[in-house]
Amino acid sequence: MLLIAVTVGRRRFMRLEVEGLSMVPVLAPGDRVLVLRTDRVTVGDLVALVSPDGDGSVLVKRVVGVDRSSIRVEGDNTAASRDSRHFGPIPLSAVIGRVLWCYWSPYHPARRRS
Repeated sequence: MLLIAVTVGRRRFMRLEVEGLSMVPVLAPGDRVLVLRTDRVTVGDLVALVSPDGDGSVLVKRVVGVDRSSIRVEGDNTAASRDSRHFGPIPLSAVIGRVLWCYWSPYHPARRRS
């Protein structure tokens, strides 16, 4: 799942817009999420991370394993996800932060905010 960074810099929070289908049904294209910048994550967290492909894109995935210096991540929609099953564990230094909240969604009326 690729994301578009809306607020970048050294701020504690970051807003992202979701692109791609790898986290459907939890997150869909066009959803906007708030990310808390941290490298402290646990199994089950949704995290934003720098893609290991080296293209500078940001991914959102679910943490499925934590080691002292790396994590394993997977998309909820495994058929549409490129994740640790393809590129292996991710160093903790690649983690941007934890997804805290989907604050707007064009496809989920219950989460849509004016």
